[in-house]
Amino acid sequence: MTTILVTGSNGQLGICLKDIAENDLNILYTDYQELDICDLNKVTQFFQSHSKIDYCINCAAYTAVDKAEEDYDKAYQINAMGAKNLALACKSKHTTLIHVSTDFVFDGLKTEAYSETDETKPVNVYGKTKLKGEIEIKQILKTHFILRTSWLYSEHGNNFMKTMLRLSKDRNKISVVSDQIGTPTYAGDLAKVIFHIINIESQNYGLYHYSNLGEISWFDFAKAIFKESKIDVELLPIKTKDYPTLAKRPVYSVLDKSKIIKTFNVEIPYWKNSLKKSLFRLHEAQ
Repeated sequence: MTTILVTGSNGQLGICLKDIAENDLNILYTDYQELDICDLNKVTQFFQSHSKIDYCINCAAYTAVDKAEEDYDKAYQINAMGAKNLALACKSKHTTLIHVSTDFVFDGLKTEAYSETDETKPVNVYGKTKLKGEIEIKQILKTHFILRTSWLYSEHGNNFMKTMLRLSKDRNKISVVSDQIGTPTYAGDLAKVIFHIINIESQNYGLYHYSNLGEISWFDFAKAIFKESKIDVELLPIKTKDYPTLAKRPVYSVLDKSKIIKTFNVEIPYWKNSLKKSLFRLHEAQ
C-alpha cells in the first residue's frame, strides 16, 4: 500500500485531497499541530517514526500575501525553511516530494503565459519566500515535483470566491481590481492532478505549471461568481493604483500548462466550468 504524508492538510487543498482520496492509499494527514515543518528535528522524527513514506504532498504554506510584508520571518520559515526541511527528510527516506508553489514567483511584466523556463522575479515577500523554497528543494532532492499554481479557491477554507460571497451579504456595492490578469484554479482539480501523478508512478521529476484554462481579471472572476450564484450586487471595476495594498502583485500571471498536459496526459478544465462545480458543492453543503 502506498503511504502518503500530507502537510498543511487543514487548508483548502488538503481538504480537497481528503475529499477525493481513494481507500487503497495510506494517507497521513497532518497540520502544524501534528507536524511543524519549520522544525527540522520534528520533521526528521516524524519521518523516522514511519517504516516508509512513499510521497509527501506539501500543502503547508504562509499564503497571507499582504501580511507577509510585515511578517517576513514567519513567511520565510514556513515557505522556505519548511520546504527545505521536508526535502532533507524526503532524501533520507527515499520519499518523493510533491510541493505546491505559486505564480507569484513572476513579476507579471509579460503579456503571454509564463512557462517553467521563464525568469523568476518575485515582487513581494510571499513570492520571494516561495521561490526560495523551490530553490532549496531543487538543490537537495532529485525526486521532486514542484507544481506552481495560481488564484487557488474552493468550497473549503478562505479564498477569493468565499470572500466575495461573504461580502455580498453585507454590501450592495463591491469594488474589484480589473487590471490584474491571471487564472483561477479550483483546488479540487489540482488535487486530482496530484493523485494522478502518484497513481501513474511518474518519474518525470521537476517543475510544472498547473491552473485551470483561460485568463481573466479578478473583476471578471467576481462577476462570474455572482452570476452563477444568482446574487444581485453592483460590481465596480477599479485599477490596482486605486486599491493600495501592502504587497505589490504581478499584473499578469497566466501560467503555460503545455508541459504538464504533454508529460502526464491530463485534461485541464476551463476555469468557468470548475467554478460552477465548486459553487454547486458549496451550496450543497449549506
